[in-house]
Amino acid sequence: MTALFQPLIDHHSATKDTRIADLFAAGRDAAAFSVEHAGLLFDFSKTAIDDTALRLLLDLAEKQGVAAKREAMFSGAQINDTEGRAVLHTALRNLSASVIVEGRDVMPEVRATHARLQAFARDVRSGRFTGQGGKITDVVNIGIGGSDLGPAMAALALAPFADGPRCHFVSNVDGAHIADVLAGLNPETTLVIVASKTFTTIETMTNADTAKRWMAARVANPAAQFAAVSTAADRTAAYGIDAERVFGFEDWVGGRYSMWGPIGLVLMLAIGPEAFDDFLAGGADMDAHFRTAPFAQNLPVLLALVGLWHNQVCGHATRAVLPYEQRLSRLPAYLQQLEMESNGKRVSMDGADLPYHSGPVVWGEPGTNGQHAFYQLIHQGTRIVPCEFLVGREGFEPALAHQHLLLVANCLAQSEALMRGRSLDEARAIMAKKGLTGAELERQARHRVFPGNRPSTTLAYPKLTPFVLGQIIALYEHRVFVEGVILGLNSYDQWGVELGKELALALQPILEGTQSAETKDGSTQQLVAWLRA
Repeated sequence: MTALFQPLIDHHSATKDTRIADLFAAGRDAAAFSVEHAGLLFDFSKTAIDDTALRLLLDLAEKQGVAAKREAMFSGAQINDTEGRAVLHTALRNLSASVIVEGRDVMPEVRATHARLQAFARDVRSGRFTGQGGKITDVVNIGIGGSDLGPAMAALALAPFADGPRCHFVSNVDGAHIADVLAGLNPETTLVIVASKTFTTIETMTNADTAKRWMAARVANPAAQFAAVSTAADRTAAYGIDAERVFGFEDWVGGRYSMWGPIGLVLMLAIGPEAFDDFLAGGADMDAHFRTAPFAQNLPVLLALVGLWHNQVCGHATRAVLPYEQRLSRLPAYLQQLEMESNGKRVSMDGADLPYHSGPVVWGEPGTNGQHAFYQLIHQGTRIVPCEFLVGREGFEPALAHQHLLLVANCLAQSEALMRGRSLDEARAIMAKKGLTGAELERQARHRVFPGNRPSTTLAYPKLTPFVLGQIIALYEHRVFVEGVILGLNSYDQWGVELGKELALALQPILEGTQSAETKDGSTQQLVAWLRA
């Protein structure tokens, strides 16, 4: 590995036989391994991190210059140095600030764009913008990656606040996706948002063309019911979209960090400008906390350090995100992109090979669904999967409060079960009560042993409001930043997505039969021939 993590690795080796449950039995104070901020509680006490490990982790954050890099990010420095860009998605949610980039305050333009978004959202929601068939009842957001995952996740999460047009999302270039979405809609009362910064993303533009043809069958001027989130004003104009319905954003806003601005237009249409501003306020609250709180009381820093402990120190290759909130069912997919595209790198900032693993594989499903799917492996499998639970104190269905209580009970029970496990002696006692004896008792008991000592964290929040969702998303964004700084990599480029795109463009004419496949490898030639046949 590397000297960077060696003190932590040595400490883990010396203490790895200590069980988490034994730490509590010896008097562990959960509050000493938890932090609260503005209604959020992050509890990482059900991990093997002890006082020494926590001190070493905090020292690591200091040694790796997290504070200085954090200030550089907030102040507009070009910390994305492979692309020569600042990283300022935080500016989209702190509208009262001044941020200087290359000698220019970028905030007047950010505020002006935000005001335009608000005005357009109010016009659509009120019916002042009628399109060509009356009030807009449905909005179709066409994007992919950061232009889809964030807004789609947030629109579902904030469904109780949705009082505007129904929102739909199309991302996959598979024609089934857009066909299924458009099948139940009326072109005359549908607004289409094309979200592509360059207005050239092949999947997005292919779907946009399909939507335009669909609308043209019933609407005289389909482009009049299109809006665009793009900086390519010439391309949007050529597409027929009026400049009043085009909303751009700067190149210092990365796609997976972009739903705070124009990419969030579909969310603003669903929940309204006021609720959207509450979402921004939640993000800004977490920004201020991250920027000012001491590392030992800093939620993003501690969340990142726990992640590094489990991945780089303990060697656990995956991380399960388990929200016990059905409306957060798209959060794991959103975090897959946020974390794996950001920190899924193999070289450091100077281009040298990383001497340790970078980001973990992130996956998950909402509780309690996952309990009846993959929790078997988490509890009794041979690999340890650190789990990150999220749970709210309250739901939005007071008449079903008993179901929310059951949901919370399941969440707390799973983290307890992962830690405690079940010993062979306990399993034997259970089987003996069932009347088993001898070899059969032993055999059956062994199937019921849970190793336990499996780490988890819990992020608890009061209720999933726009403000709280903003806090949570900003928390995870800053977690990615801290992990990237400590690992010494660039969290804000994504060159790994380029090669497949280039090869796909080259393969398209081969599949069409206009070019030969002879330059391709044998496997690709065979697959092309089979699929064309």
